[in-house]
Amino acid sequence: MKFIPTKIPDVIMIEPTVFGDHRGFFMETWQRKTSAENGIDYDFVQDNHSKSTQGILRGLHYQIEQTQGKLVRVVEGSVYDVAVDLRKSSPTFGESVGLELSAENKKMLWVPPGFAHGFYVMSETAEFVYKCTDYYAPEHERSLLWNDEKLKIDWPLVNGENPILSDKDAVAPALANAETFA
Repeated sequence: MKFIPTKIPDVIMIEPTVFGDHRGFFMETWQRKTSAENGIDYDFVQDNHSKSTQGILRGLHYQIEQTQGKLVRVVEGSVYDVAVDLRKSSPTFGESVGLELSAENKKMLWVPPGFAHGFYVMSETAEFVYKCTDYYAPEHERSLLWNDEKLKIDWPLVNGENPILSDKDAVAPALANAETFA
């Protein structure tokens, strides 16, 4: 696996080594020792899997307590995946990283605790899987406004149409009014 820091060094893109032939392919998606040696020194406690249709945007989500680091990847279709630094003490506070994750490119993204995370479905459908470093705690879940101008996220919206959002994401606060981390 290749571990490639992004413009926010704590957010790491991972390119797995893929072995393939006429029968299909094999790739390792997680290995504790190698990951720890490359800055992802966490234990995972929960795996999640979601399926969404084109135009759906899930996020930007985070937990203010029981913060979750997430190792994310796509097993069907393609998404634009985003991480936003919500750590006030960080020199990259309020900055974001966005990249395409797809079943085809097999890239993964490490989103550390202290970040909001979301994704937008570009393909007809997408299946998204991720490992979490802490348990889901709905009482601590928060959302950040997906199109806050201060975040400068260049979402690749299909046909330029606004995304389909959940009710809570549609009324999420902008960064200036959001709960953040120290």
